[in-house]
Amino acid sequence: MADLKDPSLYHNREFSWLGFNRRVLEEALDPTQPLLERLKFLSIVDSNLTEFFEVRVARLQQQMDANVSPPTPDHLSAKDQWRGVHDLAHLLTADVYRCWNDQIKPALAAAGIRIVSMAQTDEVQRAFCEHFFDREVGPVLTPFTLDPAHPLPHLLSQALCLAVLLEDEGPERVRRLGIVPVPRVLPRLVRLPGAKHAYVSLSDLAAEYAGRLYYGRRIVTVAPFRVTRNANLEVDEEGAQDLLQAIEDQLRHRRRRGDIVRVEVSSRATEDLRQALLDAFDLDPQQLYVVDGPVNLSRLMQVYQDVAIPGLKDPPLHPARIDLPTEPEPLFARLRQGDVLLHHPFESFSHVVDFVEAAAQDPQVLAIKQTLYRTSSDSPLVRALMRAAEEGKQVVVVVELKARFDEAANIAWARRLEASGVHVVYGLVGLKTHCKATLVLRREGDRIRRYAHLGTGNYNPSTARVYTDLGLLTARETLTSDVARVFDLLTSLSKPARMERMLVAPFDMLPRIVALIRREAEHARAGRPARIVGKMNALADEAVIEALYEASCAGVSIDLVVRGICVLRPGLPGVSERIRVVSVVGRFLEHSRIYAFENGGAPEVYVGSADWMPRNLRHRVEVLFPVEEPALRDRLRGEVLAAYLADRVKARRILPDGTHERVVAAAGEPAPSAQATLLELAAKSAARYGEAESAEPTPPAATEPSTPSTRRQRRSTRKRVDAT
Repeated sequence: MADLKDPSLYHNREFSWLGFNRRVLEEALDPTQPLLERLKFLSIVDSNLTEFFEVRVARLQQQMDANVSPPTPDHLSAKDQWRGVHDLAHLLTADVYRCWNDQIKPALAAAGIRIVSMAQTDEVQRAFCEHFFDREVGPVLTPFTLDPAHPLPHLLSQALCLAVLLEDEGPERVRRLGIVPVPRVLPRLVRLPGAKHAYVSLSDLAAEYAGRLYYGRRIVTVAPFRVTRNANLEVDEEGAQDLLQAIEDQLRHRRRRGDIVRVEVSSRATEDLRQALLDAFDLDPQQLYVVDGPVNLSRLMQVYQDVAIPGLKDPPLHPARIDLPTEPEPLFARLRQGDVLLHHPFESFSHVVDFVEAAAQDPQVLAIKQTLYRTSSDSPLVRALMRAAEEGKQVVVVVELKARFDEAANIAWARRLEASGVHVVYGLVGLKTHCKATLVLRREGDRIRRYAHLGTGNYNPSTARVYTDLGLLTARETLTSDVARVFDLLTSLSKPARMERMLVAPFDMLPRIVALIRREAEHARAGRPARIVGKMNALADEAVIEALYEASCAGVSIDLVVRGICVLRPGLPGVSERIRVVSVVGRFLEHSRIYAFENGGAPEVYVGSADWMPRNLRHRVEVLFPVEEPALRDRLRGEVLAAYLADRVKARRILPDGTHERVVAAAGEPAPSAQATLLELAAKSAARYGEAESAEPTPPAATEPSTPSTRRQRRSTRKRVDAT
């Protein structure tokens, strides 16, 4: 067998993520997609890339500055990764703007949706723009000119700015850099009169009249730009007396003082102006990205939200409601009869809300416990928990304050929950609490019975309409007792008790996953049925990958559906030739995690919150739980996983070198799409029960978690509907 630690057997995780974002770009390039959905995907690519720089590239830059290179399976140094990331990101950025200029923008114009430059405005529109600048824009702008007495002003990450090259009068003609920050209170797209859907970008409008801000100065050139800063939090949890206050302080620091990792500037900037920006920020030329269009394409989501032209968007979503009671007594009685599996967004997340609200109002319920990683801005779940506490029930909520880009929202929820009498805890020091669990304790006769919900996604009704996730409602004692032990671990800081059914990270999940993979290898060697099918967001843990390589060599057939990062190289002769990896990017963000093991003919299926990544298996509190009812287990294997493996529309096959190709149907073969198949199955279910949730406006699917970044974009979307 080959040396499984050979770095040539592993793809770089940062390069792999950029490959994922290129797959998202392919959705924007796909002419079979509705036009505004293509615009949405283009916006998401930009948002994803921003978050990647804020988090991953910023971390590489920190490592370079500290002259350290943490070990990686592919053995690349931080400097080599940093250089490679910039090389790939420059190519990707060029392709993104080529898609905008050559395809999306002309197609929008043909559909009556125009994004025009100031040079393209007519007389009436130009007069409107001038009046708008004088009345709404100019008064709130502050022009700066850099010289020894006027240092560089601090610029917020992702804030629109104007770079102005000024030339002094006189024989020496000294040139100076001017900078004009544009406050976020101003709209980034300005609707023009004379057409229903005509816009000019604020950056273009402000640049047109920048001379009015530097009265009497000669402007050589002006161009919009924005900076991207390090968004990582550095909190000493052990030394923090008040973790909530410490994170609040770090949030303020992050917004204002994170190091700059990238500058994007419009292609209208001259070479002199580009060099002036590099000098002002003391950056490497690789960190300057020259873009042929708006410097923040994610702002084009405004067009997606504004325009309602038939045929330009996907049909409205109608999640199915299954035959599940909403009142407390019949609901809990149904769960005592057997587990209930929910598949979102195909089936309604309202059943989860009903479960928590039933527990909150039921006088027989004594206590409710829930983890909260991300939720909506007006969460019915949190409101129900606060009502339960106000009515005297014991309510415990484990709030994760370090959920990146949602720290401020979670701090606000924590304070509101505490004010309502909820016991709020912040999990374990040094570990993010990422598991998704709710536990209800109910008095029934002379005993207390436990009920639980376990899931793969956040308790967020809005993202439950655009993320694919699974949830299990159960009264199974062997499972609910494990859930109780997890909450005891999180609140009491006690040593973890041995679980009966669940796998819990960072305590026993990794060794048990490796053991499950090795068990399949033993079955294969003994001639028994052996197969592994896994669906996850990312695959990057070296120990798991080594075990998969070993299983492949032992004869195990392995099919993996990996949305994003995949460090494993499939199809390598003598190492991974029995491993196939596909990635599905579609209308909904693939977020569910399912792990199925054939186990010699006695199959086992686990579902949960954990990807096969070091951060999930080693640095977070995660749970994987078995789905034990045969009908539900068979549904996951024969309906859900089978749909993804049969996809011939949205699936891409990951190749040994880390690149990808579309999976296409052979001549005469059906060409199903997994998400379309699952929507059809849910529609049949709704017709069977006569119920479906009404269609509502939904936020655009973000295609990386973590994809401002995707989450800053989603935070702005929350004002309309909400997101992760």
